[in-house]
Amino acid sequence: MPSHKVLIVATSHAELGSSGHRTGVWLEELATPYYALLDGGADITLVSIRGGEIPFDPRSLPAEAGGGPGEEPAERQETPASVGRFLADAQALQVSRNSPALGSVNPAAFDAVFLPGGHGPMWDAATDDTLAQVIGSMFEGGKVVAAVCHGPAGLVRAQRADGRSIVEGRQVSAFTNTEEDAVGLTNVVPFLLEDRLKELGARFERGPDWQSFSVQDGNLITGQNPQSSEQVSRHVLNALGRKLPVA
Repeated sequence: MPSHKVLIVATSHAELGSSGHRTGVWLEELATPYYALLDGGADITLVSIRGGEIPFDPRSLPAEAGGGPGEEPAERQETPASVGRFLADAQALQVSRNSPALGSVNPAAFDAVFLPGGHGPMWDAATDDTLAQVIGSMFEGGKVVAAVCHGPAGLVRAQRADGRSIVEGRQVSAFTNTEEDAVGLTNVVPFLLEDRLKELGARFERGPDWQSFSVQDGNLITGQNPQSSEQVSRHVLNALGRKLPVA
């Protein structure tokens, strides 16, 4: 079977509002899909919105897990195997330190796009014109559009050809208001992602806080939180006619 090409678009934003804390991509939400899709036979291209080094939220790294606000409450911040694998992977690290800019790739060359979370996307993915155009065009072209946790911030400006939001009338999940409150960042983020998606007409779906939950509505696949990263990846592979190999 020919390889399906998947574009992973990471945030370039490293500041958590005016809190004085660093943010970026939550590495579990990049590493888990990266390897799930790679191990499932997909051809991965990793880019970032501006290009250059992709910022990792320090709390998603082994040395600083539990050290402050992140995608999970401090007492839950663990480092999964995929994170260790990524940090030991010289090729993956090289790409993450010198990532191409999103605007340098041709979205028509890809079968799917995946947006990992971390709080960074709330600032740049939610406002970037190029990303909105890429997501809108891939969605309209029937390509798989997937995002997890705060990654769906990259969906909020994407539109169909008729100008309607791509999430209007669709089942969508993302980081919830109660999870944002639990990590103490309700008043730090520029908007609440659950609320914004509902305002755009999405049929917001959720599971319990910190439990894996994802939904697929046509070619749109979304997951609620870091724990949902692998489940969303499996949905993407299934949509592409692939499966993760049995361990």
